[in-house]
Amino acid sequence: MNILFALLRKEFKQIIRNKAILRVIFILPAVQLLILPFAADYEIKNINVGIIDHDHSGYSQEIVQKVEYSNYFKLTGYSNSYSEALTWIEDKSVDLVIEIPYNFESNLVKENAADVLVSVNAVDGTKGSIGAAYIGNIIQEVNNEIRGEWTVFPRFNPQARIQITHSKWYNRTSDYQVFMVPGVLAMLLTIVGAFLASLNIVKEGEVGTIEQINVSPIRKHEFILGKLIPFWIFGLIILAIGLLISYVVHGIVPGNNIWVLFVFAAVYLLAVLGFGLLVSNFTETQQQAMIISFFFMLIFVLLSGLFTPVESMPRWAQILAAINPVTYLVDVMRMVLLKEAQLADILPHIYTISLEGVVLNTLAVVSYQDVRYVV
Repeated sequence: MNILFALLRKEFKQIIRNKAILRVIFILPAVQLLILPFAADYEIKNINVGIIDHDHSGYSQEIVQKVEYSNYFKLTGYSNSYSEALTWIEDKSVDLVIEIPYNFESNLVKENAADVLVSVNAVDGTKGSIGAAYIGNIIQEVNNEIRGEWTVFPRFNPQARIQITHSKWYNRTSDYQVFMVPGVLAMLLTIVGAFLASLNIVKEGEVGTIEQINVSPIRKHEFILGKLIPFWIFGLIILAIGLLISYVVHGIVPGNNIWVLFVFAAVYLLAVLGFGLLVSNFTETQQQAMIISFFFMLIFVLLSGLFTPVESMPRWAQILAAINPVTYLVDVMRMVLLKEAQLADILPHIYTISLEGVVLNTLAVVSYQDVRYVV
């Protein structure tokens, strides 16, 4: 135990003296948490639209005006030629084109049906599909208004319509920051924990102190714990700072069950730090450790459900997401911060992460002896 305390004292001194590590631990996550939630916006705005209005009727003008005055669209082109509009898509001056055909209003009045063509630039699939959905909502809104006019001044007997009443839970204003901030905080906690842990043992070898440790009466598990515990403590401090920034800047109230999040984070950090130490055992330079850690962290984040729901992924990706520790942290972050989940609600996640932590840290201890030849 005295040896472990001595190692911990050495590690804390090295970390405090290293200003670069302190910046990575405290300043970098704070700055990213301040910037990323504002940039990672699921709301697509400023969609460039081209209009081809062959009809020039009152109803077609209603569609044009609603598109023009929408907060999501920017009317950048108006033409009578579809071929010209396609060139706008080719040179990326518009994201989608709306073509209103001849006799649009007369067909709608006489036949109770009319078509509108929407051509989408699908190179940016997200922007194109969401833009098309927005256009669909606008056309549906115009359609409902026309039906309302005809109901007051009957031209035909309109079919019955189902009215939808929305009830939004946990994020009543549909604010994307409320959804993104917990995920971004989980991503930063993962990157800082695994990244710094992977550099730790490698640095001992680069500065030449690993040989001194190898010949000292330090057992392998004591050495691993001495490397792991300081960053485990700093990880919890980062989480506390991140929650404070989330509350002050983004208005996310932690709630009464915030201790549940810290319980899970304590277990999660053991697993992530164990992974970082495992990476460091098989690398010889800090550059190698950085590249390998970044490679795995990128995969972990993309398969975590932060940007794409896990249910929407292919089956093989869902299997990888099931063993990805970041998946569980993102889920728990949102459960606790948005839904005020209880400890019982996240127990399955704790069991899974605990198992992964045991496996990763066991491999880190065993592989350290094989690679570094410590007694």
